Amino acid sequence: MAARVPKTIFSGIQPTGIPHLGNYLGALKNWKKLQDNEESSTRLIYSIVGYHAITIPQPAAKLKQERRDMMAALLAIGLDPHRSIIFHQDQISQHTELAWILNCFTPVNKLQRMTTWKSKIATLKNSNDVSEIDDNALNLGLLSYPVLQAADILLYKATHVPVGDDQQQHMELTRDIADQYNRTYKARRYFPLPEHLITPASRILNLRDPQSKMSKSHPLASSRIMITDTDKDIASKIRSAVTDSESGITFDDVHRPGVSNLLTILAECEDSTPQTVAAGLETSAQLKEATAEAVIRTLTPIRDTFHRLSSEHTYLDQLAGRGREQAASIASDTMQQVRKQIGLD
Repeated sequence: MAARVPKTIFSGIQPTGIPHLGNYLGALKNWKKLQDNEESSTRLIYSIVGYHAITIPQPAAKLKQERRDMMAALLAIGLDPHRSIIFHQDQISQHTELAWILNCFTPVNKLQRMTTWKSKIATLKNSNDVSEIDDNALNLGLLSYPVLQAADILLYKATHVPVGDDQQQHMELTRDIADQYNRTYKARRYFPLPEHLITPASRILNLRDPQSKMSKSHPLASSRIMITDTDKDIASKIRSAVTDSESGITFDDVHRPGVSNLLTILAECEDSTPQTVAAGLETSAQLKEATAEAVIRTLTPIRDTFHRLSSEHTYLDQLAGRGREQAASIASDTMQQVRKQIGLD
């Protein structure tokens, strides 16, 4: 019987450069909350997943800079490398080693039913309609992306994974893969079946097109707020956000998506609810002013810290090295046992 695995929380983020407000409010803010609120015995592992970033190839210099920017951003939001393991996935070779092993018994038809590859190509093409996407732009890495994600999670024997509802399909696949491995190699409970950690995460929408998520791929810079935006830029972008002509301010994400998006942003910044922050607001102008002020208060310390850290390359590389050593120690132990179980050692 496998040894008892401590509660281990794992999550990853692609190195897409400087995060926007949707990245922060939708995921990173909760990473910080987990760090602050979990028991000291809980192992927290946060990864910058470079291998996932290259499922759609990009310029080498750009990726290198964006990996460093993401490390600076994670530190700027308050992640503590003395409490959490923060590392670059692409510096740990066992991720791809385990992914290959898991690939060898993951049915292709399951991967074809995954929505990731279509949604990722759609985002790249700035399209909201995945039905328009065919497999002409599909490469093997993009198809097998969910298996690599499973390897990321299982390599550290994660017991809990904070992901959004759009990743629930991947979590189910990860659990299926872990169960299949355990049964195939008679390794009872070697890999825990990770649980979807429910955290309060809001879906932040495009300021100019509130039918789609906030994204860096949208052609209009005013559609998103970056964590490095100036106060002036933030206020300007929120003033230009799409709302509607209805009177009053109410939360209705179906019929009033633009207004509801701003209420969601305001509520997240105030650690409140959209319905609560809507009270007392009567016009779109008041809503936009209140939202801009709240976003500026929230992002100012993050922005200032990011700018300070982003130029400290030696320091960032040292912290990345620390995280690499911590992650490699766990990954090496896992793979040593895996190789024995499957007959490669």
